[in-house]
Amino acid sequence: MSGIKNRTIFTGDNLEILRGFPNEFVDLIYLDPPFNSKHNYAAPIGSKAAGAAFKDTWTLQDVDVSWWGEIAETNTALYKALEAAKHTAGKSAMSYLIYMAIRILEMHRILKSTGSLYLHCDQTMSHYLKMVLDAIFDRDHFRNEIVWKRNNAHNDGKKYGRITDSILFYSKSNKYIWNTVYVPYSEEFILKSFRHQDEKGKYSDQQLTAQSLQGGGYEYEFHGHHRVWKRSLESMQQLEKDGKIHFPKKGLGIPRYKLYLKDALGIPLQNVWTDITMALGNERLGYPTQKPLALLERIIQASTRKDDMILDPFCGCATACSAAERLNRKWIGIDISPKAVELMNARMVSEAGIEKWTKGAGVVIQRTDIPIRKGNRSKNIKHQLFGVQEGRCNLCRHEIEFRHMEVDHKIPKARGGPDDDGNLQLLCGHCNRVKGKGTMAEAKVRLTKLGIVAH
Repeated sequence: MSGIKNRTIFTGDNLEILRGFPNEFVDLIYLDPPFNSKHNYAAPIGSKAAGAAFKDTWTLQDVDVSWWGEIAETNTALYKALEAAKHTAGKSAMSYLIYMAIRILEMHRILKSTGSLYLHCDQTMSHYLKMVLDAIFDRDHFRNEIVWKRNNAHNDGKKYGRITDSILFYSKSNKYIWNTVYVPYSEEFILKSFRHQDEKGKYSDQQLTAQSLQGGGYEYEFHGHHRVWKRSLESMQQLEKDGKIHFPKKGLGIPRYKLYLKDALGIPLQNVWTDITMALGNERLGYPTQKPLALLERIIQASTRKDDMILDPFCGCATACSAAERLNRKWIGIDISPKAVELMNARMVSEAGIEKWTKGAGVVIQRTDIPIRKGNRSKNIKHQLFGVQEGRCNLCRHEIEFRHMEVDHKIPKARGGPDDDGNLQLLCGHCNRVKGKGTMAEAKVRLTKLGIVAH
């Protein structure tokens, strides 16, 4: 598993760490990033999360100028979406979206083809984030906007109270993992739909007839009714033997199926979630933007199987990691603050029911290094690149003899760039020295200052 173990939390910049992860590595990504809310957050003194804090205000100084260049070079649709955001929402919004986009590009790369991503946001940036996700994942892979009712009431003054968040759900392909989640029936629904009762309990009578044979139906006569049925004659006879057929109108009506309340799974979950409240009581850690365990458990149940790998790249108080542990999934977290490791070690005991290892050591593995993605460099890559670049340096664009060309990483290895063909280029010796350990966008700025203009 590429040397990255289950129950690991990386402490550091998630972009550099994500770039070190191998391709198609995780099954589910849940992220609850900053919302560009223009607020600063801090956990209250005395709470379990005391010391955790972050700024949610964005300017161009908060983003690396090279990210903008990388996006322009690799994803034209994404670049144009960010340009549009700059004109409609301002530079602060664009800065935030650049920060998010460069990371979501990496998340898409490390997600398995059967995997899904859930991005938690609110109305502040949800529509712009959807444009970013459409450009990266493809609009056809958008599955749902889940509306989560987090509060019962909120007074915003001169506008409707904001009591919901949005969770944008995307899959990487059309062949993604999906497990239907059911929610219990309401008392009102039970009274209305489960109107019949026998010695086995309450039941609802369900239709057994089919529309046509084309839909997979069976045509025959059953208890004097010649119809197209959903089930075969043998299956119907077994249902009758088991007492699971309801005969309406004193036995004269068309037979119907008895769905007993005790056997009913519930109602398939829809995209508006009103039954999960904010974390309360012992679950509440004091973390500024903590989400409830039940919310993450629902997402994980719907989009993963046992032993699948879950990633939370903004793990904070590690709710997604805790939910994954409870459901027998593997997990990895990333957070800028080392507080996440401390909180998760505590949650492993209080919520996941796992005793700490001997000598007081926590079960969570903390890593502060940047993982190195193993490359797949072709043996004759220099010759290939020389042909692709038509003998020109990829920076100054001058024609250079083969022997004076040098293989360079577009995204430096120090910044998480892989040593594979897609991240390699040929530069002349001078341009390679100018670029150094920087990015192509930074190198172009330096060349311009030196008065060297690319051809």
